[in-house]
Amino acid sequence: MPSASRTFTLTGMTPQPSPEAGAAVKAADRAHVFHSWSAQDLIDPLAVAGAEGSYFWDYDGTRYLDFTSGLVFTNIGYQHPKVVAAIQEQAAKLTTFAPAFAVEARSEAARLIAERTPGDLDKIFFTNGGADAVEHAVRMARLHTGRPKVLSAYRSYHGGTQQAVNITGDPRRWANDSGSNGVARFWAPFLYRSRFYSETEEQECARALEHLETTIAFEGPGTIAAIILETIPGTAGIMVPPPGYLAGVRELCDKYGIVFILDEVMAGFGRTGEWFAADLFGVVPDLMTFAKGVNSGYVPLGGVAISAQIAETFGKRPYPGGLTYSGHPLACAAAVATINVMAEEGVVDNARRLGESVVGPGLAELAARHPSVGEVRGVGMFWALELVRSRETREPLVPYNATGEANAPMAAFTAAAKRHGLWPFVNMNRTHVAPPCTATEAELKEGLAALDAALTVADEHTV
Repeated sequence: MPSASRTFTLTGMTPQPSPEAGAAVKAADRAHVFHSWSAQDLIDPLAVAGAEGSYFWDYDGTRYLDFTSGLVFTNIGYQHPKVVAAIQEQAAKLTTFAPAFAVEARSEAARLIAERTPGDLDKIFFTNGGADAVEHAVRMARLHTGRPKVLSAYRSYHGGTQQAVNITGDPRRWANDSGSNGVARFWAPFLYRSRFYSETEEQECARALEHLETTIAFEGPGTIAAIILETIPGTAGIMVPPPGYLAGVRELCDKYGIVFILDEVMAGFGRTGEWFAADLFGVVPDLMTFAKGVNSGYVPLGGVAISAQIAETFGKRPYPGGLTYSGHPLACAAAVATINVMAEEGVVDNARRLGESVVGPGLAELAARHPSVGEVRGVGMFWALELVRSRETREPLVPYNATGEANAPMAAFTAAAKRHGLWPFVNMNRTHVAPPCTATEAELKEGLAALDAALTVADEHTV
């Protein structure tokens, strides 16, 4: 087994303050950069001076332990020298080339990914990121089946492009929802906030599958091209599905001739302590989307892993889709280096081992001490704390999709975490714990200590 300890030395961990440079960066940002998912006049983005490993720092010299992994993509941490070197070497060799040609970095990235995907997902279509991977997976499913509809879960996020955001279940869909994109939704299992009045995981699994089959029946099985699920939902709350659920969905898809798409954009490439979260459940989808951790976000890259049956559909029939930068050499070189680093340095094992021995037990200890923690759930380096006003009623610490004053308790928690040197991933009434998969035991314990301090602020809002 390769060593699970970090094999490179962090060289830039002493930030050098430069407030004037930071002010200039901030001024240019505020004058010209249009930020995603934001009211432009109400945001105050931090000017980042540098990053390395599990940390980043601002121009004032304040260093933060990053429990967000960027947006859950720096699975090998920031600035891994082997990946940086691979990008530099590829840039010197062949910076870019059109996607219709066979290029070494592209071919090798596809080979390494296909070696690790479950089952016969051996064909790789490259995209620029996760949202367009979902767009193309849905297109492939519709063309393969000749059917128009896609079923997706309410608690989900699949991307910001037009089709992907309409498939999404969370509130970011609302302002973009055309209501005419052939999407129907269902409730996936989540025992803590069960829609099925379940008392056990077994009940939740069985009732959620019954609900899904009823939805299929009422939507018309012959109209449904695909069911898409995040293997483990990410931004929506890191709800690990109960045993048997994904296998049950696989069976329903087979029964009704529906394409099963698993979205592994966030959960893939070591995040759950396996190469793909599907490996935790022994399930093979027909299509699987990926991005983020495939190259730790160093250069934008995503893709769709395609089963033999669906690939055969386009053997003699042209696939009507593509991208100028599909399989961009710099991005693919970064993917090759990242996957090799993960294999050589035992990164997947590190995520699994420390998730089991440090993160999970540490979060359980925090939950025992803090009344604001209603539930701890997760696996590997992929966890969530459900923050509540009352453990008895399970009332969320803030209302669903709260903003402004209604969101004050979560804003106070977030500020407290940052004061203690931790950059948290906060969404609605949850804080997620998603450090790099390379994080050390000492770094994880440092982050848990900062969370401990910040949760005392959340506790002030409990009843």
